[in-house]
Amino acid sequence: MDIRTPVETNYGGLVTQYADAWKEQIAKMQAKFGAAIEEVRMPVEHPTDMPIIYVKKESVVDVIAFAKTELGYDFLVDLTATDEQPNQMRFEIVYILKSMSTISRIRFKVRLAEGEEVPTLSNVWPGADWQEREVWDMFGVKFSGHPDLRRILMDQRWVGHPLRKDYPLRGYQIFPTPEPVDEKLLNN
Repeated sequence: MDIRTPVETNYGGLVTQYADAWKEQIAKMQAKFGAAIEEVRMPVEHPTDMPIIYVKKESVVDVIAFAKTELGYDFLVDLTATDEQPNQMRFEIVYILKSMSTISRIRFKVRLAEGEEVPTLSNVWPGADWQEREVWDMFGVKFSGHPDLRRILMDQRWVGHPLRKDYPLRGYQIFPTPEPVDEKLLNN
C-alpha cells in the first residue's frame, strides 16, 4: 500500500470527507493573500494526510490568524521545525491546526534560510509561546517579537541546538553544578 492511498479512520475517510472543504478554504486563502501562498500540496497528489500550505514568513501570522478566525481552525495542535540541510532554505517551521467542530486539520509551513527569523504566533495563540521556545532551543530558529525567547528544555549554559543535522552525535555537555537560578524569574 502506498502512503497516498486514503485509509479509513475512526472519523471516516478524512481525505475524501474534507477534500472539497479544503479546496474551498485554500481558494479563499489564495484569493485573500495571493503570492504569500507559495505552494499547496494536497493529499493523494502528494504523500500527506492533510493539505500543506507553504506561506512566506512575512505573512504567516496573517494567514494563520485568518485560518483561525475565518476558516474555523481554532486549535493549534503543533508548532515544530525540521532541518532540511543541505537545502538552501535550511529550516521548515511547521504549524498544524485543527477545527474542533469539524475535526478537520491543515498544515502550514514556512521555509527559512540559516539565520532568518519568523514572526511569533504568540499574539494569535498564547500557547505558541512555549512551542516556539522549544523550536528555538532545539533548532536555533528565532521568532521575532517573541515575549521571552529562551531555552526551555536544555540547560541555559548549553552551547548549540541538538536537533540540527550538523550537531555532533556525541555532543555531550556535562555541567558539574546545578544551573544557576535566574533571580528575575523568582520575582514573577
